[in-house]
Amino acid sequence: MPQASVIVVGNEKGGAGKSTIAIHTAAALMHADAKVAVMDLDLRQQSTNHFFANRRAWLSANEATAPMPTEDRLGAGLATLAEAEVLARFEDAFAQACEDADFVVIDTPGSDTAISRTAHGLADLIVTPMNDSFVDFDMLGVVDPVTLELKRHSLYSETVWNSRKMRAARDRKTIDWVVLRNRLAPTEARNRKRLDERVEALSRKVGFRVGPGLRDRVIYRELFPFGLTVADLSLGMRPVAMSLQHVAARQELRALMAALGLSGFTDGEQIAAE
Repeated sequence: MPQASVIVVGNEKGGAGKSTIAIHTAAALMHADAKVAVMDLDLRQQSTNHFFANRRAWLSANEATAPMPTEDRLGAGLATLAEAEVLARFEDAFAQACEDADFVVIDTPGSDTAISRTAHGLADLIVTPMNDSFVDFDMLGVVDPVTLELKRHSLYSETVWNSRKMRAARDRKTIDWVVLRNRLAPTEARNRKRLDERVEALSRKVGFRVGPGLRDRVIYRELFPFGLTVADLSLGMRPVAMSLQHVAARQELRALMAALGLSGFTDGEQIAAE
């Protein structure tokens, strides 16, 4: 039986936009008729699970249809369980998800946990959103405080490095790693060029690709309570007023999917319908 492609969205820093990337990636894949399983490993906050619960409720209340991920088999209440039991539940749910879906999209917490490390070791693709800031870059690389020159890789880069070694030893497979420049400000920030140079230098050192993420647009926040993304919007499904910002947001999503090597999975039909 073919193995599902596993996409892990990870960064050990909170607030980088992991859940936003995870739900938009999953929605774009589903609109391309892929079967997608979504696993939310942030056992306390559960933003991704809340999003899809909102989606189910909104669609039902409005008698609308949109693709949904396969059944969540991880279950609730894991935050109160012992670590060993959490890992056992995850491994069972993951195995079932791989049988049911073409893609498994895993949203990880903004911290170093055993379940997050386990998920990283199962990935085919690791997606790391990073805000346009040296604060976020600090999780990937360390710079000299005087010259701002790159000194070495940092905590999260070490996590990915170990995951790659584990996956190679176990399955003789490589893990692709893409760092997304997420939530970029509309105008050029003063430190943008310096940060770009350090990101590119680190990418050559530890082996990740750099791609565009999603800007900090109001539309992404507006649609979250409905459980919808810009990939879902159409003539018959417009819970908020449409604007040119929505067109730009869809172009961003298309660029994001291309950066992840998933350019065949976009919301092209819905964009064409506009």
